[in-house]
Amino acid sequence: MIVYNVTVNIETEVEADWLSWMKQTHIPEVLQTGCFTEHRFLKLLNDDPEATGTTYAVQYFAPGITSLNNYLDNFAPGLQKKVIDRYSNKFVAFRTFLEEV
Repeated sequence: MIVYNVTVNIETEVEADWLSWMKQTHIPEVLQTGCFTEHRFLKLLNDDPEATGTTYAVQYFAPGITSLNNYLDNFAPGLQKKVIDRYSNKFVAFRTFLEEV
């Protein structure tokens, strides 16, 4: 099992819209690629009073590296562009790949 983890810090002013869009549009589009078997959508609990925005992690579970690479090569660029077009300069994201041991 490979986990494709996308961590996003989203600005407060667009957070409600982003949450709704992620749940209703983006995550279903990612899952419709057939590259992942399930997902989790998590919110970071942060006690830092100087933190800005809210941080979330979306974890997508792929059965193997071939499925993940298929997603990255054939679907990720277009889906990431939709996020950038909609929320440009309102978020910061980074991606990590994890292998279940």
